[in-house]
Amino acid sequence: MIYPAPLKKGDKIAIISPASHIRHEYVDAACRIIAQWGYEPVVSKHCKGAVGTYSGTIEERLADLTAALTDTSVRAILCSRGGYGVVHLLDRINPELIRSNPKWVIGFSDISAMHAAMHRCGIASVHSPMTKQFAVRGADDECVAALRDILEGHLPVLWVLGLPFFRPGTASGELFGGNLAVLCGLQGSEWDIFAPDKILFIEDVGEAVYRVERMLYNLRLRGILGQLRGLIVGRFTEYACPDGNGDTMETMVRRMVEPYGYPVAFDFPVGHIDRNLPLVEGSTATLTVTPTTTTLTQK
Repeated sequence: MIYPAPLKKGDKIAIISPASHIRHEYVDAACRIIAQWGYEPVVSKHCKGAVGTYSGTIEERLADLTAALTDTSVRAILCSRGGYGVVHLLDRINPELIRSNPKWVIGFSDISAMHAAMHRCGIASVHSPMTKQFAVRGADDECVAALRDILEGHLPVLWVLGLPFFRPGTASGELFGGNLAVLCGLQGSEWDIFAPDKILFIEDVGEAVYRVERMLYNLRLRGILGQLRGLIVGRFTEYACPDGNGDTMETMVRRMVEPYGYPVAFDFPVGHIDRNLPLVEGSTATLTVTPTTTTLTQK
């Protein structure tokens, strides 16, 4: 796995909208913070556009992404938001553009599809807050500051308090994951990133308990779920709790992983929440879960 080079003062960070349209003030706030960090923000041509629910046509969004990948002075690409639409671009992206000039791609939610494209090319990327977090929480926000550290070459040790649902243990392996529905939508394609012997992290928003269970059953039937080295269960938000069968998301996931012996961290601060800690997709990670703490080290 290739890590893009750490950013240096004066480097450019491009802001693109490869999926849904974004509020302009969020992009403007991100630009101010990027400039405060000592980098040059570059807003793509269609970043603030709107075509239906998207920021632009498929061709316009692809052109912005291609321009950011091609420009050798751009050292990182911050996706303004998720929503829906990255899947339109996957089979149109030239993998050689990614491999020839590795740079950080930043975002979460629907941007998980972009992370899958980076993973396919062997390039690490950052599952991270986007422009709204910059605007609402500011430069001193824990997650925004941690993103800056990663871009500058300092991978964090993430520590969280233990919670009622957990499976203790320690595991090391490649860290990968993101939005479960987006990644499950890529199964069977060349952008399918699910594989055994890795540490998987998952999150989602607005998905019913039974739908998440169905996705996990798919991984179970494929032999992936049982062969993980560790599982990080992030936040699943905006769903009916409990469902009609009396399940919460946590009790359902706990039941799904009951046959396996690897460590499981529940309620990890990653997902559609204010405290959305950045994780490096493709990093070599060590997950340690105890009754009182969960620690994730990335290198």
